[in-house]
Amino acid sequence: VCGDGRSIGMGKKNGDGEEFNFKFDLLLAAAYVSDAQYNRNVPFKTSPRAIRLYYFYNHWTMQAATYFFISVHLSLALFEKPALFPLPLLATSIAEVLCLTAFFGRLVHFAKIIPQMVFWKDTKNICIMVTIVLTLVDLILYRSLEAVNIHCIRWSRALRPVFLINFPESHQIRRAFRSIRNTLPDILYVFLLFTFSLLVFSLMALKLFGDRRVHSWQFLPVSSPKFGHCLPCSNTPGVMPAYDFNWWYSLYFITYIIINTYIFMSVFLAVVYNNYRKHLKNEIRKLAYLKRHKMIEAFNILKVKVGPEFVVEEAQWRRLVRTVAPDMSLRHLELLLRISDEGQTGRVDKMNFLRLADLLNIQVVTINIKRHPLEAWAPQIYKSSASLLVQKVVRHRIFVWVFDVIILINAIFIALDEKIPFISHAEWLFLSLYVIEILLKLYTYEPRAYFGRKQFWNWFDMLIIIAALVATVANATIQSASKYNSQQILDIILILRILRLLRVIISVQRFQVIVTTLINIGPTMLTFGGHVFVAYYAFAIVGMEMFHGKVQFFDPNFTAPDALVCGNPALKGSAFSRGRYCKNNFNDLASSFVVLMELTVVNHVLLLADGFALVTHQAAKLYFILFHIVVVVIIVNIFIAFILEAFFVAYSLEKSEVETAIEKKIQELGVGIQEEEVQDGKPTDHVDTKDRGDNKRKALEGLYCRIPSRKYRTVDTLLQRMCESEIAPEDEGPSLDVILNFSPSDIYPKNPNFETSA
Repeated sequence: VCGDGRSIGMGKKNGDGEEFNFKFDLLLAAAYVSDAQYNRNVPFKTSPRAIRLYYFYNHWTMQAATYFFISVHLSLALFEKPALFPLPLLATSIAEVLCLTAFFGRLVHFAKIIPQMVFWKDTKNICIMVTIVLTLVDLILYRSLEAVNIHCIRWSRALRPVFLINFPESHQIRRAFRSIRNTLPDILYVFLLFTFSLLVFSLMALKLFGDRRVHSWQFLPVSSPKFGHCLPCSNTPGVMPAYDFNWWYSLYFITYIIINTYIFMSVFLAVVYNNYRKHLKNEIRKLAYLKRHKMIEAFNILKVKVGPEFVVEEAQWRRLVRTVAPDMSLRHLELLLRISDEGQTGRVDKMNFLRLADLLNIQVVTINIKRHPLEAWAPQIYKSSASLLVQKVVRHRIFVWVFDVIILINAIFIALDEKIPFISHAEWLFLSLYVIEILLKLYTYEPRAYFGRKQFWNWFDMLIIIAALVATVANATIQSASKYNSQQILDIILILRILRLLRVIISVQRFQVIVTTLINIGPTMLTFGGHVFVAYYAFAIVGMEMFHGKVQFFDPNFTAPDALVCGNPALKGSAFSRGRYCKNNFNDLASSFVVLMELTVVNHVLLLADGFALVTHQAAKLYFILFHIVVVVIIVNIFIAFILEAFFVAYSLEKSEVETAIEKKIQELGVGIQEEEVQDGKPTDHVDTKDRGDNKRKALEGLYCRIPSRKYRTVDTLLQRMCESEIAPEDEGPSLDVILNFSPSDIYPKNPNFETSA
């Protein structure tokens, strides 16, 4: 029974009705499988019109258009006052209205594919609608007041990241924000205790130093911010002027740093990590159950009863996969079918059908085995004893080690003085060796395989060597031109040549595991980059409204008196103006981001806060304190917690059961190539092509494939696979309503330890 109460799947009609019902069942099942494949959580309606709208909603062009309008909307801050690239108010207003229209259209489209009650209960839809209305109201008021020369604040600009967070396309960012939100109550008590410690030390500083003419500690509201920025040891000497009066006062500051910086902050990170890990795994396990529910729905639509069990027939399975992945090659599809239909019965049972989404997510790399051109043009020469010996030497591991050593020696020579004739002449020797290395590899390995799309290091070596060779030849040719310093070009190339050391690092197995893990977690780290961007954007807009024009930057050669005080007399004699921090201002979006980056790394935070407080009000320091708490204390610590969890999982998790099944089947079909056989484009004539047996295997002839290494995975996938391994194959999980409401106590009633330790 579908969500709208209509029975589907098994009923049959004659003529056009039967054909329509068949096509609709297939589209509906494909929608469920596609949702499971991409971890989409959209409770769409199951009417024919809603299904067609849902496919159109998920089309890549619609998603690209949504991201385009979100990017345009966010970038308007670059062109609005205070602007980096000023545009007329009419132009930016029209662009914003167009973006809001696109957002509203996308929201209406979404409302037509999900039940009305679900739409109005979804908080993110309400947030988008309210933000659209508030933005339009603010825009109308702003333009009306500007028309009569009354300046006002565009407060709605700080709400623009709401669209980035709340559209379904940004489900990863939204899920991570939800994890942060769920983590905050758990860490609140630790943060309150830390704040209490900070206030106690501030009060002690007030009593100890307030009556001793130490200007920095005259009253509590000043001492608290100063100690807050002493916490990460930024400007620590600058906040302890009492040390000038007596050496013993330093013990007070040392005690403060030990307790708050090294103990409290470490405990804070531990609490953040533990609680964030718990909520993250609860979210991932929710996704695992949702995926299983989607696949069960798809199975129930296409199943037929054969004997005592329900199965999906091979023809239906093929049509389903073709609908979900229309670009999949016939050989790839045949391989997945052979894995799903283990007994080659022409049917796929429920357990094998449920892992179809995982099979579709695994990237199977097909390798076309090609003969070397020289083997076709001059087979007698290429297969001669001398030629085979050269190929054997190049394929040997020692050949790689020798050139790794050469690269290390070359790095030492680069570090020496280039003006020494012996050193400069040695560069020609190293370049010659590198050229010989590439020529030998091209002679041994098939060129098109050697420079394949996945052979990054081969392209990297070739480009670096060609660039160095061209620059060296050009430098020697035009060295006689006295007015041209070609050595600068050569210096750049020599620096780039050092990057070849990365190839040496990759060749060491333990290094390779670490580097691969870092590459693996890289894409998911971008999700938290989105969090930082959202915080930066909101704070930048608020900062521009509060501080723009208060600090001006003048050219260093400008001699006017205003240049010495950053265009504001209130900064006269301040450390801000003496340090020439005039360019660190909020006069446009780019400058604001630079200031916020400096605040994030806690670089002269106190100096910047004092400067902007002088040109506005002492209460302006609350802006910098709030940014420090939100970004540095909360987001950065949660980011560290995520990196730790992601690295531990990616570093230690072995291949999943699904990938093991695919690799096993690949080897059984005789189309498998080992990982080392494809390095440097090696697969040519050394592949074991076993007998493929029946006629179905003939469809796989000419297909050679391997499962890509871990660098192709995402951390979300790894965590989800780990959670799925804890779920029994026959466990269908709690009801869909329980999962969507996401109550961990309901989802894990038999596993109380999961909530506390995850």
